[in-house]
Amino acid sequence: MITISDHIPVVETGRLILRGPRETDFEPFAAFSASQRAKWVGGPYSRARGSGGFLNVYGHWALRGYGMWMLEHKDTGQTAGRVGMIYNDGWEEPELGWHNFDGFEGQGLAFEAAKAARSHAAQQQNLDEVISYIGPADTRSIALAGRLGAIHERDGVLLDHNVHVYRHPKDAA
Repeated sequence: MITISDHIPVVETGRLILRGPRETDFEPFAAFSASQRAKWVGGPYSRARGSGGFLNVYGHWALRGYGMWMLEHKDTGQTAGRVGMIYNDGWEEPELGWHNFDGFEGQGLAFEAAKAARSHAAQQQNLDEVISYIGPADTRSIALAGRLGAIHERDGVLLDHNVHVYRHPKDAA
């Protein structure tokens, strides 16, 4: 049987495999969604709401031709987080989003994954100079956006939350 995951491109970095979601990824995703760390993406969420968010990945890839990848850590095979393009209702334009799951923070994995996802989006999906919505108190994501070369373009509101809108640079490749 061919699934939508078979049509999601695989991107590899030095330490990660960016790939489509698998059913086994749901538990780490649900744990993240229910945690206080999910406050930066509108959570924490109930397990049922987390399930909808997880399945949203398939909808993005099927309808838009882009979406979020799951991050598989090459050394351990564990699901380390998510990264990719999001364009939900209410968004002004496609966004590059990221989050690491518990135990994978502070290792530079989000930087590595976001650079690869951004480059793929620019080269293969005609999505260049994208934005990232970041909560004003999310200092780790603000720092990551800076490391990625994104600049604070303006302030805005997304889903009734104040956000900073960061603009990523044009892909050099």
